[in-house]
Amino acid sequence: MSSRRKPTPWIHRWSRPIIGAVAGLGMLNTGYLTVTKLFGGDAACPTSGCQQVLSSQYAQVFGLPLSLFGFLAYAGILALALAPLAVNPDKNKPLRNELENWTWLLLFLGATAMLIFSGYLMFIMATKFVAVYGTGGLCFYCIASALFALTIFILTLIGRAWEDIGQLVFSGVIVAMITLVGTGVLYSWSNPNSVANAPENTAGEVGPAVTTASGPSEIALAQHLTSIGAKMYSAFWCPHCHDQKQLFGAEAAAQIPYVECDPTGQNSQTALCKSKTQVKGYPTWEINGQFYSGTQTLQQLAEYSGYQGPRDFKAS
Repeated sequence: MSSRRKPTPWIHRWSRPIIGAVAGLGMLNTGYLTVTKLFGGDAACPTSGCQQVLSSQYAQVFGLPLSLFGFLAYAGILALALAPLAVNPDKNKPLRNELENWTWLLLFLGATAMLIFSGYLMFIMATKFVAVYGTGGLCFYCIASALFALTIFILTLIGRAWEDIGQLVFSGVIVAMITLVGTGVLYSWSNPNSVANAPENTAGEVGPAVTTASGPSEIALAQHLTSIGAKMYSAFWCPHCHDQKQLFGAEAAAQIPYVECDPTGQNSQTALCKSKTQVKGYPTWEINGQFYSGTQTLQQLAEYSGYQGPRDFKAS
């Protein structure tokens, strides 16, 4: 009496090529962001909020674009997924089986770490960007990367017959915990400008210190803008807002009519920011009833505000 072998499910036969294809898409996504960032360009974004996400402190680690590390992670997944397929099972079946076994575990652990990290970034996007911009704060590149990570994670689970599910779950939980703790430590080390740098007895996060010096013209312009009720809607993590402050210099920047829009920022006025529907990105200036988005030169601010004082601005 002959026994018939149980057919191999199609997903088990094709899981590795599919994982490799998804990882390849992830490499294209993160590679595009990395190249545009390293060469000083801006990624094509359908909303200004998306651009704010990609230029925020959460999009870089130790001065390098976060997308670069995402690209390397997807490249690692691609290599692990396709490595066993490069070995001919007819010529070296033991090596093929060995690669199959240990790369599957590494794929699962890597996919778990990527999924947890992507989930953290989705939480940041929802609470710090979508909460301010609404749907305009969605970063479609970030969402795509999170979906790629989720797809890879699911494929590693269903792409083979796992023998010890308990050990797999235990390993996944450990990696998830390490990823969460490591993410917090990583951002605290690479972006130290937070509550620890705020003045004593003042709650809320602050941006990096202004390192340029102010001249009499910068100070006079800042005082004029304040006197006419102008406002600069900003967020502590916004690099373009920091650039604007750098143009004024440290002393003048302390006197400009700065409005903090992030709920976790120092002296936050989120409700005021949300009431201004014209504020689509940071910084946005409100001067004499008109709104001007992006970093403005001091000459432009002088023109917009009707400033009549000296204009020998250092940044000019």
